[in-house]
Amino acid sequence: MSARPRRSGVAAVLLALAMALVPFRPAAADPNPVTPGDFRGFGFDQCLAPTQRAMDKWLNHSPFLSVGIYISGDSRACRSQPNLTPAWISTQLRRGWVLLPITLGPQASCSDRFPRYGNDPVIDDRPGPGDGFPYARRQGRAEAVKAVDAAKALGIVPRSTLWYDLEGFDHTLRRCRESALAFLSAWTTKLHDLKYVSGVYSSAGSGIKMLDDVRVERPGAYTLPDMIWIARWDGVANTSTSYIRSDGWLPGGRVKQYLGGHDETWGGVTINIDRNYLDLGRGGHAPPEQHCGGVDLDLARYPALREPSDGYTPTANKVRALQCLLTERGLYAGKLSGNYNPATIEAVQAWQESRGFAVSTTWSVANWVGILSQGASYAQKIGSAGPHVRRVQRALNAADPTLRRAVDGIFTRTTAKDVRAYQRRVGLGDSGIVNKRTWERMRAGRS
Repeated sequence: MSARPRRSGVAAVLLALAMALVPFRPAAADPNPVTPGDFRGFGFDQCLAPTQRAMDKWLNHSPFLSVGIYISGDSRACRSQPNLTPAWISTQLRRGWVLLPITLGPQASCSDRFPRYGNDPVIDDRPGPGDGFPYARRQGRAEAVKAVDAAKALGIVPRSTLWYDLEGFDHTLRRCRESALAFLSAWTTKLHDLKYVSGVYSSAGSGIKMLDDVRVERPGAYTLPDMIWIARWDGVANTSTSYIRSDGWLPGGRVKQYLGGHDETWGGVTINIDRNYLDLGRGGHAPPEQHCGGVDLDLARYPALREPSDGYTPTANKVRALQCLLTERGLYAGKLSGNYNPATIEAVQAWQESRGFAVSTTWSVANWVGILSQGASYAQKIGSAGPHVRRVQRALNAADPTLRRAVDGIFTRTTAKDVRAYQRRVGLGDSGIVNKRTWERMRAGRS
């Protein structure tokens, strides 16, 4: 029997009442990350936000890690977005997708394709007093407010980039051009007021050329967007085009849509898309990591470790890395001594048993591959950066001691090449994407 004194009936009632008066506060969820942030890699855009099943299939099988989504604007073709919810946004960001939120509102007054529905206004090209185009500016500010409201409702946080889609038009017509510039200038200024970053999508030969000409020939006349998204269907996956100067919005301020609408099938799911290449912010960038107060886990080789014996002593930095990994998994509480001692062996055996490996006093190469890759199965591919990429790179170095690649947390073409070689060795298709099946092989210690 417990020795704790029982509460009286009155005390219990009073405690229950007190607890009922305490407001319930659910644990705060981690905020969504800024998007797109620092990214260099491939993307696609499609008017209707795909289903979650389609996004998951494409994450695991396609080369893309960025997706353009239409969140607002009366002239967008997909006014109805049944899949686009706050949960959809947070899920994609959590799984590693980079999002490009797009608005397609009022279009250039000389466009022959708009208004699309009859009740969607075009940019007002009346010059107004002093040729200031105040009506276009008013529209630009209003569209920025609508875009920010839509972004916030979806959980797209401040400092993210919101993109205005200005479809092609004849930029040689003065009133059409200047009113479009006034509109985009006001869009950018208002987004800055609301703590968002401004991006503009347009065709290389009209809207983008117009912006670049103003940048060079009339500096200060209009507020220019922070980033540009160039529509130039030349089939070349870079951010260059002969329509604008080579120094504009560089480094880190360009996207290029290099292939127009076409069907692609990945993981058995077909979507009609445009292809994009992105080079934004610092491009491939991974923040530094620290483990166990400064223990180095990024080793060139991960050899097997065993008990000390005549003529053999495990290398201290390798043992210290293992002790740190076991500490982070709650299995080792001793000093990070670098000594392969009984306490370390006990933790080794506990980890081996918990992960389905043969229990032994020896820490094998397979064990290294398994523990280094242990964690979530989020797909990693060209464009990925961060701790999950470091897990991949460490596991690859352990699986193939001839690699000795730098562990920098950036998934480059070289990383993809190493992944393909690993996939071939363990009997998987060589996609170069670390998807669920590849993670499973790594966590099983396959090499």
